[in-house]
Amino acid sequence: MKPIYSFLLSVVLSFILQVNAFAQRTTVSGTVRDAVTKETLPNVSVFFKDTQIGTQTDVNGKYTLISPNPQSGLSFNYVGYRTVFKNTVPAATQELDVALVPDSRALDEVVIVGGKKIKYRNKDNPAVELIRQVIAHKEENRIKSYNTVSFRQYEKMLFSLSNVSDKFKNKKMFRNYQFLFQEQDSTLIGGKNLLPIYIQEKLADNYLSKNPEKNKTIIIGEKQVQFDSRYIDNKGMKTYFDRMYQDIDIYKNNISVISNEFLSPIADGAPSFYKFFITDTIKTQKPEVIELSFTPRNTNDMLFEGKIYVTNDKHYAVTGASFGVNKNINLNFVRALKIDLNFEANDKGKYSLSKSNLLADFGIGKTKGIGFTGERSVTFKNYQFDTALPDTIFQGKSTVVLADAAKKDDKFWEKNRLDTISTNQLKIYGNIDTLQNLPSFKRTMKIVTLLFAGYQNLGPYEIGPVNTFYSFNNVEGLRLRVGGRTTPELSKRYYFENYVAYGIKDEKWKFFLSATYSLNNKSIYEFPQNYVRASFQRDTKIPGQELQFVQEDNFLLSFKRGVNDMLLYNDFYRLDYVKEFENHFSYNLGFKKWSQTPAGGLSYLNSNNQMVNRLTTSEVSVQLRYAPNEKFYQGKIYRVPIADRYPVFNLRYTAGLKGVFGGEYNYHNLMGSIDKRFYLSQLGYSDVTLEGGYIAGKVPFPLLDIHRANQTYAYQLNSYNLMNFLEFVSDHYVSINIDQNFNGFFFNKVPLLKKLKLREVVSFKALYGGLRNENNPNFQTGLYQLPVYENGAQRTYALGNQPYMEGSVGVGNIFKLLRVDLVKRFNYLNNPEVSEWGIRARVKFDF
Repeated sequence: MKPIYSFLLSVVLSFILQVNAFAQRTTVSGTVRDAVTKETLPNVSVFFKDTQIGTQTDVNGKYTLISPNPQSGLSFNYVGYRTVFKNTVPAATQELDVALVPDSRALDEVVIVGGKKIKYRNKDNPAVELIRQVIAHKEENRIKSYNTVSFRQYEKMLFSLSNVSDKFKNKKMFRNYQFLFQEQDSTLIGGKNLLPIYIQEKLADNYLSKNPEKNKTIIIGEKQVQFDSRYIDNKGMKTYFDRMYQDIDIYKNNISVISNEFLSPIADGAPSFYKFFITDTIKTQKPEVIELSFTPRNTNDMLFEGKIYVTNDKHYAVTGASFGVNKNINLNFVRALKIDLNFEANDKGKYSLSKSNLLADFGIGKTKGIGFTGERSVTFKNYQFDTALPDTIFQGKSTVVLADAAKKDDKFWEKNRLDTISTNQLKIYGNIDTLQNLPSFKRTMKIVTLLFAGYQNLGPYEIGPVNTFYSFNNVEGLRLRVGGRTTPELSKRYYFENYVAYGIKDEKWKFFLSATYSLNNKSIYEFPQNYVRASFQRDTKIPGQELQFVQEDNFLLSFKRGVNDMLLYNDFYRLDYVKEFENHFSYNLGFKKWSQTPAGGLSYLNSNNQMVNRLTTSEVSVQLRYAPNEKFYQGKIYRVPIADRYPVFNLRYTAGLKGVFGGEYNYHNLMGSIDKRFYLSQLGYSDVTLEGGYIAGKVPFPLLDIHRANQTYAYQLNSYNLMNFLEFVSDHYVSINIDQNFNGFFFNKVPLLKKLKLREVVSFKALYGGLRNENNPNFQTGLYQLPVYENGAQRTYALGNQPYMEGSVGVGNIFKLLRVDLVKRFNYLNNPEVSEWGIRARVKFDF
């Protein structure tokens, strides 16, 4: 029995000792703020008095400090503030919030030296030597240095109308909406009131492997405010916000924020763009931490300014960062930007990101007027390093959303959130639901949709787009149109679209009718699409005019330069099958019967000089498209792409069928293109398009590749802006289109010009192609003659031995919205009715 008694005695003694130790433990937590501004302060050093037990506040100014022994006091130390000492209750758990007072005595430390100003330089600069050490040790400190990593991530995103005055809040129109408003105390944002409009939460498990390089994200739960899909694309809005508020990795050379690329303060080339200063050394921590302040050499460039905290040891790891942008930065509509990063030591002796916070406040005016504030906070926990991960984890798509992720209840979120969420933030979900049921709000949304999307919703049917109801051209004269389409309220399977138009001058009716059947029981405007559509269209078209995201009979495109009297009357019979996949691969199988009749200044003459009134073709086609990681916002008519660095591939094959439904020609048409955006750090970005096509078979010129031309005064990215409609045709061609945006890199260096925050744009387009003799009416009989002007001058040409080329230099960001280009045509200047120079404008909303 003695061993049993001894064992029980040891257990009892151990329990007594643990209870005693727990009773002696002192735990203090709280928040540290600026006593004047009330802003929370990150990276404040907090230590138990006369000990080496300490910590730093996180990005929200919060701290928790634990000692196994009784402690009677705390010290709070932060550069530029007076050190504060506070008493604590020994051997107890308590909360202690502290307000630090700015230290005006810091001015006594400034030494003013007369004579020549000392010029900042990198040579023999200890701050620059330190940042170079940080850069040299980046690879060993970033998360990718481990063989495997797994962690849990919780993110919360909030959006609100900010700087809302009491006068605005108390307006009659908001009388029924007072429950939406909340008070805010942030001096960074300004104003007394907020109007929260959106909240989004996500919980995910992440897995990374170094060799082979793989990553996997499994989204366990996600929750967001859901707006009425008749007015807002919820998925597209979420995608847009995610693009603007991406993960902040300070170890990358470039950090994407608000769809712009900023140079990281620890990028390889950072010393050439930033000035660095050692502003403090925190010796109470082990290892010591050095505070390194940085500021842009040119305050207009896409650069940050703020502070980073670096360990003063052989690793030079980042332990924290707090930075924003300079007030002079060439960044539109951004009133304030603040990024806070907090790192914690892990069991591998390195530092891992534990929390990041990104807050941006937008507004038309710098300080006055209502703004729009977005904040994204991300918390990282449960890190595991260099543990064996089964291969099955990485199978399938890199991002997986669990089937029940969007169905998690409130209890799940209460248990699994890795960060706190306030009562006011939780109210946003219910408040927006209540708001959308108010009749006055529904009326407002209908008006907004009509103004911005062009559609008036009538329940199962919507009328629009209204900007096509009136237009004009030389052939039709005044053109009136009205139409619309059904909505999912009528059916989620069947969709119908129609319009009718009438030309006052040509006295002809035009119309369109389509019927679509959704095969996946989703809206045909929702990704991924899967539907069958049959349609008939009788309407006009300008040969060679191809538009993106704009209807051809948009009123603003009625104004054109030069001779613009060519038109086609078309009858299209179409049958299409569209299938999209989650990985953004899609294909389109189609059949089209096309009958075209020339009108205005365009006529079809055969080789016997006889007029041809009608040309009919029948075609089958296959179109493949692959856009990896594509992001877009689904508008009422078009998908508006959200620009990113990933390429888009297109391949289309079309076969003409002679003798099928009246088709007159056999031919094969193959076209392929690649589009990609290249980010060039401080030099902005470049959009590049490569395209090529080949037609096999003998066909008249209307069936050749009619190259995209532009005779409007709007600058069109994908058209040749000084080429006339139907000026060039080819049966084989290759082209390149480069549009370079420098984001003000050069203008920012010009003393007076930089205040205007303009941005430089350069473009170049080249088209090389031609006609084989079998498709050239000058060498082959049985073909249509190439069009001529009324005076007999040649109107349509085949490209010769040299490519068609044009380029432009432009100024963007005029009034923050307008881009104006001076366009030059480099060759084929002897063609009639062409211009060597032109000025074109384009409206572009960009940050």
